[in-house]
Amino acid sequence: MRTGILALQGDFEAHAAVLSRLGVEWAYVKRAAELASVDALIIPGGESTTFLKFLERDGFLDELRCFGREKPVFGTCAGAILLAKEATNPPQASLGLIDVTVERNAYGRQVQSAVRRGHSCLNGGEMEMVFIRAPVIRRVGEGVRVLAECDGLPVAVEQGPCLIATFHPELTRDTTLHEHFLQLVPAK
Repeated sequence: MRTGILALQGDFEAHAAVLSRLGVEWAYVKRAAELASVDALIIPGGESTTFLKFLERDGFLDELRCFGREKPVFGTCAGAILLAKEATNPPQASLGLIDVTVERNAYGRQVQSAVRRGHSCLNGGEMEMVFIRAPVIRRVGEGVRVLAECDGLPVAVEQGPCLIATFHPELTRDTTLHEHFLQLVPAK
């Protein structure tokens, strides 16, 4: 199993460090053709509109959408915005791979970033969560499973092979979400 990390911008290196700690083979993905060499993909945090500008070149966005319909994809923060069915504040294009509506930058500006504690059903307890200009999940569609909540809001959800977190699990020592994502990858 080889996990790809979209490396167009954002904190892709932090996800690579987590995968290395877990002993997982990984590769950076910078072009659509490289999707064929991975079994799953992580879309890191960053700036969702900048991601879209890079992805709209050479049909990468359409290739990524097709990839996500067949293989597991994990989006954190900006990656969650890209995977959502609908993004607001302001509205923007997305991959539409998970039936949620997210409000961009809903936690406020960079200076309002915070480390919080929330509850996860994956580990049955509290989880440290780093929110940096994070989106808020405003609507959860049918068939979407809430995996973690913070302050009464869903912050990690999954549907089929897609997983999103509105926070940055890669910036903590807790590998629960990464481990859960890796379990979504079919064994070869």
